[in-house]
Amino acid sequence: TGIGGHPTQHPLTAKQGLRRPKSTSRASSRRVLVLSRHCMSLRKSTKEQLPGVTTGIMGEKEAKAYPEKEGSKKAGYIIGALIIVMMVVLYPGNSDMFTSGPKGPPEDLSAVTWNMAAINNNPFEYWITNDDPKYGQLMEDVSEFINNPGDKDVPVSAVFTPAMFEELCTAMTAAGFKDVDQVKTRWETEYKDRKIISEFIKDGTLGKKRLASMPDRYTNTIITADIPARTVTRPTVINCYDDDLGSVEKWWQAWKKFVFETEVVVKDRKGEVGSKKIKDMFSPIKNSKYPAITVEEEAISIPLQTMCGAIFDAILVHMMTVLAPDSWQGLRTGMCDKLNRKKNHRTVEILETTYKDADIQFLQEVAATFIDAAGARPLVTTHFDLHYPLAIDKDRNQNSLILLKKGMFTDVEEVTAKVIQKDAEAAAAAGKEAAPLSNGDLFVVFATRVKDNAKFILASFHGDTNGLATIPVVTAVKNFAMAEASDRYMLFGMDANTYETPSKDQQGVTPFASWYTSEKMNSCYGPTPNPKNYTTFHARTYLQPQLNKAIKYSEKDVKGDKNPKDFIVFWDKDYIVRSTTKDNTGAGVYTEGMVFPTLAFPSDHGITWTSLALKPAVDLGKPTSLRH
Repeated sequence: TGIGGHPTQHPLTAKQGLRRPKSTSRASSRRVLVLSRHCMSLRKSTKEQLPGVTTGIMGEKEAKAYPEKEGSKKAGYIIGALIIVMMVVLYPGNSDMFTSGPKGPPEDLSAVTWNMAAINNNPFEYWITNDDPKYGQLMEDVSEFINNPGDKDVPVSAVFTPAMFEELCTAMTAAGFKDVDQVKTRWETEYKDRKIISEFIKDGTLGKKRLASMPDRYTNTIITADIPARTVTRPTVINCYDDDLGSVEKWWQAWKKFVFETEVVVKDRKGEVGSKKIKDMFSPIKNSKYPAITVEEEAISIPLQTMCGAIFDAILVHMMTVLAPDSWQGLRTGMCDKLNRKKNHRTVEILETTYKDADIQFLQEVAATFIDAAGARPLVTTHFDLHYPLAIDKDRNQNSLILLKKGMFTDVEEVTAKVIQKDAEAAAAAGKEAAPLSNGDLFVVFATRVKDNAKFILASFHGDTNGLATIPVVTAVKNFAMAEASDRYMLFGMDANTYETPSKDQQGVTPFASWYTSEKMNSCYGPTPNPKNYTTFHARTYLQPQLNKAIKYSEKDVKGDKNPKDFIVFWDKDYIVRSTTKDNTGAGVYTEGMVFPTLAFPSDHGITWTSLALKPAVDLGKPTSLRH
């Protein structure tokens, strides 16, 4: 039995793709049994059309009380038997006639949805499944260092020395930073004597002020606007910096040069391209947005965050050289190769092998560089046509895409803007907010299937972290489909970001299912998905700037993000689910209880694959007649 009560396909491998198990010598008897059951369900669905026929099979008392119904019952059996004989005679060698899928009805189409997760610049941010024992030892040692530092909890000035601070002030003054003297005063009175772990790294107020995380956001990894683009990384532990950081002294020389001398070509908020030094990329931290920072600190927030960013990076390098001086950089290089530099290669590989037989691939949080990487590989040259939004966001790298099997669909037309416009108009008329969307989050297309001229509306969507945008966005697509595409089958792959046990500001999976069911939709996991049927399982480590989100490895099962987030949604009147499987290995297999990403599976979301059959109707007619 598979997920959500649906039987599963045989295990998938990258070599096998989505092949179904071959029929056995029992195929004939099996298809007779399946057809018998289908005829019985057919009688149930015809109570409105056939006089004297009630839902279900009558009991003895009911048959005596209503003899005309008993006659109809017998007539139904006779008709069913004749159909069985006819099908067996006409199709004696077609072993796949009724056994092509685990549920019996033949597959109409199959689809995959996968939040590939934007490339993570920090290979240490999440606990990963790594077979190298040195990784596990290092990360456990980091947890212990931060949670029980003991005599390792030295003053800041023992790591980021007074001499380094004076050099920093000189550089900031030369760079034109204002109020450097005030930062000097705060160094003397607030910072130099703080303990590096308990009073700096783990200081919750400092974290809320964003004095270390904000400079990291802007300078951790920079994709330049050059042609071709370059990747520029800050000298720090928490990215894929290439050069040697074997000591705090080596780090400091590289860090000063990077911040105050390195110049990059970037695009500003207005879209204009220009050259800029790293020091000029820091932005003020506003009290209005981050209330923890005082008005006085806001006024000096550029030099203050520069100092705090330097202290933060110095502490990380110091910690790694204390814990694993000979191995940490090699570990990072190997992880960067798999999770960062070669992530596009691996994701393309998974899609073009294990899932090459799917009809539709819905992808979310896709980096713009993936499009070029996929375009040169069999994924696009042989198997699929790749479609992406006209308003693709090349900076956020959180775009939704749709891949359609080559030769299967035609007349593909993007209608994303029309969906958004119609939703905005409806919201304005009702005095409400429109669905919250950024460029690339939602991608909607019309398409026509070549073999039978069936028309589709297809959508791919990546929700906000708490899932609160999911229902508004699905509503927008649903309303557009009802108004402008009522003759089309709807299929919607999404990262819904739903939660098993939601907090007040999170979207629960059970309320989400109740909602889509009430709106006459269904999903690949059925109308009542199991809240424990997880498609994510990740947990942040202590090697990232938001330590309030960090957890110990031993706490991952309790505190990790382990939730059912990924869905394929459709009109309930159109389809039934034949089978649904999920995957966190890239080989069609989901390993429960395993944190991911892994070195073989570079995403924090599992893949969901589903096989759908047209929903049975009274006349067993053409697909268009099945819609009621």
